[in-house]
Amino acid sequence: VHPGTIPDKEEDPSWEYDEAEGPQPIAADFLLNMQEMKRSGDRRHCKWCLKYKPDRCHHCRVCRICILKMDHHCPWIYNCVGFRNYKYFFLLLLYTSIDCAFIVFSMLPSVRAGTQPTTPFMTMFWLMFGETLAGFLGVLVFMFFCFHIYLMMKAMTTIEFCEKSHSKGSFNASTYDRGVVGNVKAVLGDDWWLWLLPTSRPPGRGVSFISEETRLSKDMEAGRGLRRRAHDHPEGTGPASAPKRRSDAKPNACGGTGSTGQSEEDSHSGSGSEVPDVGSSRDPRQVPNYGAADVGSPVPTSAAEK
Repeated sequence: VHPGTIPDKEEDPSWEYDEAEGPQPIAADFLLNMQEMKRSGDRRHCKWCLKYKPDRCHHCRVCRICILKMDHHCPWIYNCVGFRNYKYFFLLLLYTSIDCAFIVFSMLPSVRAGTQPTTPFMTMFWLMFGETLAGFLGVLVFMFFCFHIYLMMKAMTTIEFCEKSHSKGSFNASTYDRGVVGNVKAVLGDDWWLWLLPTSRPPGRGVSFISEETRLSKDMEAGRGLRRRAHDHPEGTGPASAPKRRSDAKPNACGGTGSTGQSEEDSHSGSGSEVPDVGSSRDPRQVPNYGAADVGSPVPTSAAEK
């Protein structure tokens, strides 16, 4: 099954990239549903296919085409796994795991009977070889199937998972997350009674993955984040509301009893101004001058006072 590629010029000319004109600014309707773009703000394009790339689209150098929602290139099926055939690949892992488990358990009586001393050597060898091979493949395929269940629940592809692991990003945050049920429907289709059958592919063209469910979930997450920050630092309390006083005296580089901490703004700006210790009984406006003379020594007067 073809994994899906960028629409042709006859189907949708908006994806054609003109190398002479260069990258075009993103239109308003594209900007609404687009999440991936260059650092310059231009649309991503493929220099081999000369087409603009939709979200989650990548160029496969083996297939030599751009694959919609590319997951990976599988050498075992000699094809890319993308938007149009990911469900079939997912079910292939499920069916293979069930078949390997069925072979292992159904061969157990034959293997036990083959261990008898009267069994020919070649018969015993092939029985043990088949049982070992089925068990080994079953474990590997089942682990791979569990990994793709995790990716489906997190609304990620294998490429996106690898990108997050290299960039040390959070695996619990995905731009295309629709919730558990929405993520399953995005892979197995809208009809739940057809989820385990190789039919009823997920709806859509594979060029846009931002829907009303995705926007609503992101807005709710942003709202929860704002409420959490407001609860942690209510109005009038917290480090953001603490008064800050600047001092002309140089901070103590060798430590001491005074506070030498910097505020968050100062740590980013590099101003190095001191914040007084609120818990100290000393007047915060009196900054000790450790570079001055000893206490009790006469203070020199100016020439005008003499």
